[in-house]
Amino acid sequence: MDYITLLRHIAIMRILQLHVDYVEFYPVNKEIKEAEIDILKEKRRIEEAVVILMSIEKNDDDEQIIRNFTNEIKIYLDRIKCKTILLYPYSHLSSNLESPINAFNLLIKIEQNLKNELHDIKIERAPFGWTKELNLKIKGHPLAENSKIFVKEDYEKTQKDVNSSTVDLKTSTALVAENTLKSYWYVLDVDGSLIPHSEYKFKKDQENLRKLFDYELSKKRTVDEQPPHVKLMKKLGIADYEPASDSGNMRFYPKGRIMKSLLEQYVTKKVCDYGALEVETPIMYDSHHPSMESYFNRFPARQYNIKSDQKDLFLRFAACFGQFLMAKDLQISYKNLPLKLYELSRYSFRREKSGELVGLRRLRAFSMPDCHAFCKDMEQSKTEFMKRLELSLMVIDEIGLSFSDDLEMAIRFTEDFYLNNKEFINQICNKIKKPILVELWKEKFFYFILKWEFNYIDSLGKASALSTDQIDIENGIRYGITYIDENGDKQNPIILHNSPSGAIERVIYALLEKSDKLAKQGKIPYLPLWLMNTQIRLIPINSKLIENCVEINSYFKNNNIRVDIDDREESLSKRIREAEMEWIQYIVIIGEKEVTQNVLSVRDRLNKSSFESTKEELKDIIHSQIKNKPYLSINLPELISVRPKIMA
Repeated sequence: MDYITLLRHIAIMRILQLHVDYVEFYPVNKEIKEAEIDILKEKRRIEEAVVILMSIEKNDDDEQIIRNFTNEIKIYLDRIKCKTILLYPYSHLSSNLESPINAFNLLIKIEQNLKNELHDIKIERAPFGWTKELNLKIKGHPLAENSKIFVKEDYEKTQKDVNSSTVDLKTSTALVAENTLKSYWYVLDVDGSLIPHSEYKFKKDQENLRKLFDYELSKKRTVDEQPPHVKLMKKLGIADYEPASDSGNMRFYPKGRIMKSLLEQYVTKKVCDYGALEVETPIMYDSHHPSMESYFNRFPARQYNIKSDQKDLFLRFAACFGQFLMAKDLQISYKNLPLKLYELSRYSFRREKSGELVGLRRLRAFSMPDCHAFCKDMEQSKTEFMKRLELSLMVIDEIGLSFSDDLEMAIRFTEDFYLNNKEFINQICNKIKKPILVELWKEKFFYFILKWEFNYIDSLGKASALSTDQIDIENGIRYGITYIDENGDKQNPIILHNSPSGAIERVIYALLEKSDKLAKQGKIPYLPLWLMNTQIRLIPINSKLIENCVEINSYFKNNNIRVDIDDREESLSKRIREAEMEWIQYIVIIGEKEVTQNVLSVRDRLNKSSFESTKEELKDIIHSQIKNKPYLSINLPELISVRPKIMA
């Protein structure tokens, strides 16, 4: 089945909603012979409006498309509080267009239905079938750009057609079919019992689990307001939006870069200690490679397409296929299994919807630690799966998040897998020791039959997956990966997909959001000491003592502790206050007494205490907190006076 035929059973219209300060358009000339006649051939300008670019595809389900379209517009207008719409026929969103006559008739029906349903909304329409000059100014908020694909509610037919399709789609069929996939929701209790979601009674201390269910059931991924971490990442000089790039691509300042580097090094060491072999694979692939075409339509992600030397390429949205193609070319014996390959992909690219992009929570370019284990059979897979669950719990805890307090677990599996592996599911319950969200599918659609993830729930009720693992029963066959079994025969392995931390940027998001929650509880917000660019700030009471601070700094630097010196000609109180505003935990005041007595006067921001110590004692205090975490030298000038100021 080709792409066009498949989409006749799925997509029926595509729209792009743009919230604009103004829009101007002018009909230049007729583009098609069926173009609308008797139009005003003059320049129009509309202030404060939603421009809806529309492509109507081949489908005869008029009533359904009108109903779904109207409901979507109602929801969107309510969110952004706008009272004017411009319907703008825009054929460039699709290559599977309806005939001009049918498309125009449907457009008129949609326009009339909107007027009947939305009495307080002014509805305008641009001419159909005309080439037009277009000028507009899009607003700068997370919901200003919002795309939508309307799909039919015929899951069985969709699934049958998708399973028989092996073509390269511009939009993954797995992604499209997610909208029609039938899910059954449960709570997996600590004793292993599976309780229907509607019958489960959430306790007071399970508010985050309830929010996770609400988030999953609503399927609302767009963001209506700015989450707290965005303000914090700017205030602390960690990261910011890059206006010269594509949305969802961030700039990381020195403090953010060192945080990312330390997290990357830490996770990589833990995965390699677990036994993984670190590799590196390309970031772009041939869209028409046989394995790529098939896998693409089983993975729910939108990708970036590029053309080079007459070749259709796409930027990777995961490190999976690079490792799979590598494994295909390895000579593997059953004695080598489980074989574990690892790559920290910097970057993976996903063309997420603009309305879902905000801060570090969801990006279009991100760093993902990705470890695949190639296993002999299901029993070996389940054994390895539990080891990786333990690895993920350890990594999350040592990063600075508490699984019991900060995260909720979700498991997704097919009904067959659950019925045949209840004892294994109970092992997971025993390890987690708290209720788990369950999404159950009657039939397998994705390449995996079980997937879990740890989710952070932020103050806006949005869930973000961090650690994850999957049991993949398809890609060993799809990519032709084989191993030689005990009898000398070739077999295809089962593949586990694990990221013990999740995307590095999203880890920083979770740590910042956790800090904001602490502040709202009246506690002191902080970031883990091992991730702080400055672990000790030295503040001399006068410029004569700067040289003494440099000497003290050398001692700590030689002991792998990051120190800087506030040598500015500012008051002592201002320098202390600004160090606290940077969330620096240890602030050391250096005066004549400290120099002559060889002691340090230390202020501990986190514990709200002051004490005297020697250099050796403070070194031991810090080493006891950072333990065996990776170390990097400070990546800013050690003297504050010579640092550039980051404009947040």
